[in-house]
Amino acid sequence: MKPIAIIGAGITGLTAAFYLKQRGIPVRVLEGANRVGGVIQSVRHDGYLAESGPNSILETSPAISNLVRELGLESRRVYSDAAAEKRYVVRGKKPVAVPDSPGGFLKSPLFSLPAKLRLLAEPFIPAAPADVEESIAQFVQRRLGQEFLDYAINPMVAGVYAGNPEMLSVPQAFPKLHALEQRYHSLILGQIFGARERKRSGEVSKQSAKKFSFDDGLHVLIDTLNSCLGDDVQTSVPVGGLQRADDGWLVDVQDGAESNREKYSAILLALPSHKIAALNITTSPALDVSSLTEVYYPPVASVVLGFRRVDVAHPLDGFGMLIPEKEGFDILGALFSSSLFPNRAPSGHVTITCYIGGARAPYLPLNTPDALAKLALADLETILGVRGQPTFCHVSVYRKAIPQYNLGFGKYRALMSGMELSAPGLFVAGHARDGISLGDSIVSGHNVARRIQTFLTLNRHPQNTIESICV
Repeated sequence: MKPIAIIGAGITGLTAAFYLKQRGIPVRVLEGANRVGGVIQSVRHDGYLAESGPNSILETSPAISNLVRELGLESRRVYSDAAAEKRYVVRGKKPVAVPDSPGGFLKSPLFSLPAKLRLLAEPFIPAAPADVEESIAQFVQRRLGQEFLDYAINPMVAGVYAGNPEMLSVPQAFPKLHALEQRYHSLILGQIFGARERKRSGEVSKQSAKKFSFDDGLHVLIDTLNSCLGDDVQTSVPVGGLQRADDGWLVDVQDGAESNREKYSAILLALPSHKIAALNITTSPALDVSSLTEVYYPPVASVVLGFRRVDVAHPLDGFGMLIPEKEGFDILGALFSSSLFPNRAPSGHVTITCYIGGARAPYLPLNTPDALAKLALADLETILGVRGQPTFCHVSVYRKAIPQYNLGFGKYRALMSGMELSAPGLFVAGHARDGISLGDSIVSGHNVARRIQTFLTLNRHPQNTIESICV
């Protein structure tokens, strides 16, 4: 059997390759960059550990914990400190703890009395027609009111998507929220009754899922996957074109100064949508994927700062803080990284990870690393009472960071599904369409490996159809 070509060595591609190889299916992972892991990169220096991209994984699906177990990493997995579950939202230039119970909500200064009373009407508000696509801003204004949009959803969207709530699509970016309204006609009732279904499926909501990393950062996961795959992973080999052949696929790769054409049984594109659009894909009938360049990936900067503990007035007793746009700060939010996991800062010091840019301020990440660090420091001085200069600084800038599942994104998802239907043996997975979180990407890699295996089985028995695997 010819191997499967997996184009892209981020977490999705590596996960898919691992599961295919486990099932005896040969793979070759082709990565254009000189390293694997995509945005996942852990940097250790002077006793600090900085994550350049994601900081943790949410254990929302059994597929995630299964991968950790199958890689033999259970002993290295580190769950977030139970004392660091508190979350803050900035209001009036100060961090205010997000209430975690109905009683706490009633007493919380985060929302005004009129906003709390407005919530009582939510179960009686009719659901929108199923075929109406609303932005998350429109959805929340209709069901919960303006204040919840300003001080709950706006900062949450900035923290998750680095996005604009006026543009993000509810059915595309928040499909479970859309499904709750359609099924229960109320978010409050949906949270109550939907919990039973999640328990039966083994899935956990992102709000209550456990957060974990590893003893030496998230790159432990990448390093282990890479080690398991060995020579099946090749870096610095850009792919230029794909061509459908009678019995498989031809792939043009640039290996150093040489250009080679290689044959594969199937192709997995584990790439951002704009990189898929850049490929020259030759099939009959022809595929036009050029519109995938329209998917917006705003730039985001990660600024990791270390401080002496005595130089930070705030107790940092939680997960971190999110910042509503109305508050007028440059940072989107911050994680209290050394409160979440051990060994993220030397003794007597703390680590805070800030994010800047996104759809809210896409021009800010264009600044120099020094300027970005100064922006973050100025906001932390006001909000958290930080004094003095950082003892550690690590800045990473992603020019195209997170795909925005904005209004109209459904046409791009349909295009990617159509690619699989019209070009047998071509698969698409990852955050380009399957969810933007690290956990979503792991589940996507797990699921696409199963679909590829099914395709290969059906391909050996032509009386079966392949459409059934293109989901």
